[in-house]
Amino acid sequence: MYTLHSVKLTTCADIAYIDEGKGAKTLLFIHGLAGYSQVWEKNVETLKSQYRCIAVDLPGNGMSSFADYDYSISFFATCLKEFVEALKLKNLVVVGHSLGGQIAIYLTGTYPALAEGLVLVAPAGFETFNELDKNIYQSSFHFFNFFSSDENNLAKSITTSFYHYSDQADGLISNLQRLLKRYPARVYRAMIEKCIKGMLSEPVFHWLPLIQQRTLVIFGERDIFIPNRLLHPYNTRQVAETGVAQLKKGTLEMLPRSGHFVQWEKYKEVNRIIQEFMNEPKQ
Repeated sequence: MYTLHSVKLTTCADIAYIDEGKGAKTLLFIHGLAGYSQVWEKNVETLKSQYRCIAVDLPGNGMSSFADYDYSISFFATCLKEFVEALKLKNLVVVGHSLGGQIAIYLTGTYPALAEGLVLVAPAGFETFNELDKNIYQSSFHFFNFFSSDENNLAKSITTSFYHYSDQADGLISNLQRLLKRYPARVYRAMIEKCIKGMLSEPVFHWLPLIQQRTLVIFGERDIFIPNRLLHPYNTRQVAETGVAQLKKGTLEMLPRSGHFVQWEKYKEVNRIIQEFMNEPKQ
């Protein structure tokens, strides 16, 4: 576990974050739905030797403040913009996983001068949904209830994110379950539901052709969450390739025998790919 820092913002009160390593470039890590900064632990441990690595707890998650925010994609992006400005971060590459990937796309598209590069790890936002899809998605979320405040369901959501789960993320799960006790169940549940609503109501696919930065996209070939199998009977590679084709400077890496939590399950490969991406000369 790393030392947690905190900064007060006007848009979303306190943001907790880890800040490790030094270097000419900074990596800003954004976790996914129901996550927190520790989901990047295996990446920070290696990458901090070359870069400054900052991983945030999004508002309503981890040790950051929670309140009656709308928890929309634009809300998170606004908070992160203020966070970057408060810490005076320069030479920034934004790294987002799942929901964090969708936030990263929105952040970069809305504030193009904020970052010089983008790394999207199993990002939400490449898959698109029509109005019927959105209704079914939200209904299925209520039915399966994976990301509820119940400890067993939360553990199930994480283990399902792996192609082959052993005991490698037991510590991550236990720490997340402990953090859940900070939040009243109804507050945590409301935050998750608002995040789902934000993912569906603020699509970012149209931003992809407008992104000028070099963009690295990483997916696990056995991702069980992208695409949504109830709605879209195609595979993860199709979603990944469709999204990357929209990018001006996009590169896709598909990792075999790995699931949605690819940055943990295949951390050595992911770290190597990110290092290669970071070391490429600017175009």
